[in-house]
Amino acid sequence: MINIEAGPEGFILSAGGRRILAHSRKRPCVEIGRSENVVRQSRGLFKLRRGRASSIPIKVFKIVESSPDFAEIDFDGKLKMAARWKDGRLRLSFSRFDSSINHFRARIAASPDERIFGCGERFDRLNLKLSRVPLWAQERGIGRVGHLLGLLARLGGKPRASRGATSFPVPAFVSTKDYWCAVDCSAYATLEFRRALTLIDCWAVPREIIIGFKDDAPAAVADMTAALGRPPAPPYWAFEGAWLGVLGGKEALERKLGACLGAGAKVSAVFARDWRGSRDRGWDRELYPDLPGTVAALRARGIRFLGYVDPYLDPAGALYAEASPKGYCVKDSVGRDYLAALGPGPAALVDLTKDEAFAWLKGVIKRELLDIGMSGWMADAAEHLPADAVLASGEGAADAHNRWPLLWARLNREVVEESGRLGDVLFFLRAGWLGSARYATAFWAGDQLAGFSKDGGLAGIIPAAISHGLSGGGFWHADAGGAVSFAWAKRGPESLARWLELSAFTPFFRGCEGSRPESSAQFWSDPASLSLFARMSEVYAALKPYHVAVAEECASGGLPPIRHPWMHYESDPLAQRLSRQYLYGRDLMVAPALSPGAGSRASPLTELYLPDDEWVHLWTSRGFRGGQVAVESPLGYPAVFYRADSPFAPLFDALRRTARRT
Repeated sequence: MINIEAGPEGFILSAGGRRILAHSRKRPCVEIGRSENVVRQSRGLFKLRRGRASSIPIKVFKIVESSPDFAEIDFDGKLKMAARWKDGRLRLSFSRFDSSINHFRARIAASPDERIFGCGERFDRLNLKLSRVPLWAQERGIGRVGHLLGLLARLGGKPRASRGATSFPVPAFVSTKDYWCAVDCSAYATLEFRRALTLIDCWAVPREIIIGFKDDAPAAVADMTAALGRPPAPPYWAFEGAWLGVLGGKEALERKLGACLGAGAKVSAVFARDWRGSRDRGWDRELYPDLPGTVAALRARGIRFLGYVDPYLDPAGALYAEASPKGYCVKDSVGRDYLAALGPGPAALVDLTKDEAFAWLKGVIKRELLDIGMSGWMADAAEHLPADAVLASGEGAADAHNRWPLLWARLNREVVEESGRLGDVLFFLRAGWLGSARYATAFWAGDQLAGFSKDGGLAGIIPAAISHGLSGGGFWHADAGGAVSFAWAKRGPESLARWLELSAFTPFFRGCEGSRPESSAQFWSDPASLSLFARMSEVYAALKPYHVAVAEECASGGLPPIRHPWMHYESDPLAQRLSRQYLYGRDLMVAPALSPGAGSRASPLTELYLPDDEWVHLWTSRGFRGGQVAVESPLGYPAVFYRADSPFAPLFDALRRTARRT
């Protein structure tokens, strides 16, 4: 229900019994204007700032219509706001504004004592209250603050990814006061969570601001995902074992797979990122002489083959030679194909706003991947659209930049659906935007740092996983072991082991050799690591009935697989503060070891907090009522507890008794 209390100097708009907007001449609830916005870009990194701005006064207002379900307010003939109330959601839409307006602010009422979660995948912090969050899709990468290359970039005057940069920004969040908010605007935006208000600042007028109110946290999160879109349930084969990440071609694949299977590991898929050699040159016949035969042979053994694809074309490749004459590539300001400096060299971008180019790229993926039998792929990148590019749709590239990952997700989804393979084929993305989950079958955490680093390494994984899920992300996983190694960020046997432990209690368990395989610990080359990998893959596979149940709850009910403990223990004030542990589904509490130390003592301890409930330690069957606890967590035995009254308690108990020992 909408209620407006109006006076000569302003009004207060409430919905569902909660104050939403407070407008006065001195402090308008909305603000519009024009500004000289600047975007600097270099090698896929961006720096954005607002230049000189001029505001257009909208102090005068007129309530055109007001009812319990609908209200319309005219701000001095310059902006019209419509408020609609339905199914516990307030929708604010805006019209009648000058097309040159590129500055918009709205002030939404907030609670000083709330905690804010979401806004996409956030490695730097979990609770966003009292933070200003930029929303622009770009790589986190090793060019961030605190990294050596970031320092060099700064000294050279080049843009660098800022702290908090992410490939998966989402202008949506959930409050511990059991409401959620989403801003439907693809232009650059920031959300600033002040004590008593949330400031929404966009480089365009949003299409809509949606605020949903529910009675408890699970209902609020489910309502948000119902509005933004939910993913389909993954295929069952994805839960039958680890996905073995391998590089080096057919012989290396067979050698590494053989070592893992020989040690008793459960493997449901192999992920070969190098199947196609360098960018857009098709399958690499030197590394994989008979790739269709290899894929078929693996499938006969119950092991799927996963490949890799991105929306970029090598100017020296055959696909570019096919696409460019047809005008399928994004253009620069003089009408030439825009060649962006990305990865190993310049690349052309397929114009996803052009229907013919969109359809052509779908055909390429069907032909190159599905037709040779692949069961899925990493759908990488899509966060690199240059802000000064020219698109076939005619829209500004800066306004389309954040929507680009959404188009890429839709393209991959249509490939799967049109091939009749939804429910059997799985693709996973790193980049996303508001609503990506309605298309994506899975996400992964992008290029995480190897080791225990808080700056995107193992210690940053839990905030990333939880915030991703509380932004409507759906199914999420990380590269087991970390992806990027350099300087102090190195993958040793202990950090690899702890990554493997965590991965067994996430939706998917996918290995990764890393950016420097030769200097990174690999489990197939070390007997102790191989034994631990076999154990954790067996634990993961044994949990298949639980994985399936959690996945179905996400797909149909909208609750993320990886959850903040607050979601189910709202009355516990300490549960709101947790940031180093998570619930996997409703029934498993997981507290990974996030710092080194196992090599220095026989039985390292992990401390965690258990909300008021009956808990059972997975590895010893010891019962706990709740509170602060410390348990031994030697390698292979992460701190995991299950609810005593879980319907899956017999499964968890059987896992303890049957899982191999390390």
